Amino acid sequence: MSLSIYFKEFKYNIQLAYPIILAMLGHTVVGVIDNIMVGKIGATELAAASLANSFVFIGIALGVGFSTAITPLTAHSDSAKDTSEGRKIFINGLFLCCILGLFLFGIIFLAKPLLVYMKQPQEVIVLAKPFLDIVALSLIPLIIYQAYKQFSDGRSRTKNSMYATIICNITNVFFNYVLIYGIWFFPEMGMLGAAYGTLISRVVMLVYMHFSLHSQVEFHPFLKNISWGEIQKQMILKISKIGFPSGLMSFFEVALFVGAVWLSGMIDIVSQAANQIALSMTSMTFMLASGLGVAAMIRVGNQRGLKDFVKLRVVATSIILMGVITYVVLASVFVLLRGYIPMLFVDNHDVSEAFVNQEVIKIGGQLLLVAAIFQISDAIQVIVLGALRGLQDVNVPMILTFISYWLIGFPVSIYLGLYTDLKAVGIWIGLLAGLTTAAICLSLRFYVLSKRLIQNN
Repeated sequence: MSLSIYFKEFKYNIQLAYPIILAMLGHTVVGVIDNIMVGKIGATELAAASLANSFVFIGIALGVGFSTAITPLTAHSDSAKDTSEGRKIFINGLFLCCILGLFLFGIIFLAKPLLVYMKQPQEVIVLAKPFLDIVALSLIPLIIYQAYKQFSDGRSRTKNSMYATIICNITNVFFNYVLIYGIWFFPEMGMLGAAYGTLISRVVMLVYMHFSLHSQVEFHPFLKNISWGEIQKQMILKISKIGFPSGLMSFFEVALFVGAVWLSGMIDIVSQAANQIALSMTSMTFMLASGLGVAAMIRVGNQRGLKDFVKLRVVATSIILMGVITYVVLASVFVLLRGYIPMLFVDNHDVSEAFVNQEVIKIGGQLLLVAAIFQISDAIQVIVLGALRGLQDVNVPMILTFISYWLIGFPVSIYLGLYTDLKAVGIWIGLLAGLTTAAICLSLRFYVLSKRLIQNN
């Protein structure tokens, strides 16, 4: 096919995806803001926040990944104009997200003693423990919020989560500032102030999203007069059948990056701090691809409901093409600014920490070079994964992601990071290997399935 057929889809893709991208960027900006503000306190504090957040990222991956099951099911019911089915999806999805949020908080809270056995610097562990308690608690409102968000996205109303995230970030910046530094009548809490800022902002985000959807007439048939009697075993199983493999897929990828945090900590504090800088930047740019992945999930889910499989393949390919173009540009930015970006995360005026900060900047710049390349692979795999979720194909992709990240990527990270002079750079080369493998395998899976659907239609 001519490329023009894909370019024609760009306008609608952008209209659908940009609110999702802004919303997802907002989630990551919360973490980036925390890291910048904590990093100004010191490299040890930044490493401690990195270690604590690594546990929370696992919970977020499982919870958010599970909640994505709501979106393709909602998109399918929306294209079929089945209001009754849509209401069942929302109510049961919300119930599952409430239970999952509480469960994930409990697991992370109980897993806190594992910090001692992870061969991390003792001063980092001491600071990480109380920080972890507070940020882990924020998982509860965050995962419940996801039920509202995924349902709204599935109905192509993607601006709701965008506005919710903007409010979340404004709240986070305010409370971070006043609680870290003790402005006005607020206590000076240091790095713990960033943790409380995150918790408060996520509660505010949930409250806003709840009242926002309730105020919109089109959501009244789904949200009004909810009762416990509407919890149905059949729908819970239907959502879980997609949600659990989706959650595991997200877990496999995020856990790979969490593994990179732990490996970096086994090298030294400087490597861990530099790793957190590069991870913060790539997490932020990754949200562009994640937004496109959700757009692919919605559009593919709609076309699946309409049984227009030729259009389905065109739509998915157009979004993949958008992702590749976008990330080639971002890779260039990372390469050009690799020496300057790490400076944002350290206090360049702190003479006592000057040598440590210079090492953090140097290693962070090297990691951004590797990140510039792997972003392209990362974009492809997450967009294709969204398309596969739109097809409600999750079991085989789950296996493919496990193989890519944990049988290929992580062993390479361990070997190059701990047993060669590459150290932190070697860890990130392993990430590149895992993401590239996943991009290739998942792409092949999607095109085989879509070709089969076209031929059998």
